[in-house]
Amino acid sequence: SNHAEIYYNRVWIPDPEEIWKSAEIAKDYRVGDKILRLLLEDGTELDYSVDPESLPPLRNPDILVGENDLTALSYLHEPAVLHNLRIRFAESKLIYTYSGIILVAMNPYKQLPIYGDAIIHAYSGQNMGDMDPHIFAVAEEAYKQMARNNRNQSIIVSGESGAGKTVSARYAMRYFATVSKSGSNTHVEDKVLASNPITEAVGNAKTTRNDNSSRFGKYTEISFDERNQIIGANMRTYLLEKSRVVFQGVLKNLIIQEWEAILSLKV
Repeated sequence: SNHAEIYYNRVWIPDPEEIWKSAEIAKDYRVGDKILRLLLEDGTELDYSVDPESLPPLRNPDILVGENDLTALSYLHEPAVLHNLRIRFAESKLIYTYSGIILVAMNPYKQLPIYGDAIIHAYSGQNMGDMDPHIFAVAEEAYKQMARNNRNQSIIVSGESGAGKTVSARYAMRYFATVSKSGSNTHVEDKVLASNPITEAVGNAKTTRNDNSSRFGKYTEISFDERNQIIGANMRTYLLEKSRVVFQGVLKNLIIQEWEAILSLKV
């Protein structure tokens, strides 16, 4: 039907420069055909060799592009995900996108005005799907589940070097510190982050993607009392590559012991 032709006549094909590029199907494909006649976006026609068992991935209709949740796409595959993230980032200046309960974050490599107290209060008490995707929405969901069900919650922050894991964890801690309205004047975020220079002094290294890359994992445990206010924090485990501590023998062990002692802190 015309409806099908309008929406589903475009595919993604691999490209050495752009990774994936879009193409329009110029001639009806019949099952078993080894060649797909394509019209590229620059107007050139291409006879594209295909394996009937593994045809090129279909492109989503334009009406779905820019969706804030990847699971809303008709076709969910690598080119669809990358295209949607690129459109949101490049055209709408949005760094956050959901994929179900997972938050995908693009590092803009600059400060954005989306982490102030007003934004924190806007997300406080809201359901995850009711607001634009944000690290604060994930933090709020964890905080709410902990308070409602009286059960421990975990937020896993993963990504490649320079993706923004350390900063994302910092924003989540800022959220907890603000919404839990701790009676103490000392900020848990500041105290937990105060250990960062120590860990980073011996645990960071320059990589091809990040001048100050954390070469260790952190498990930061934040403790709340029965009123859901922060009462302490503890950096429980980490994966420091101890070979990076350059001093030898006794001095090296002393530094590691002292460092491990500093990481256990109370607000």
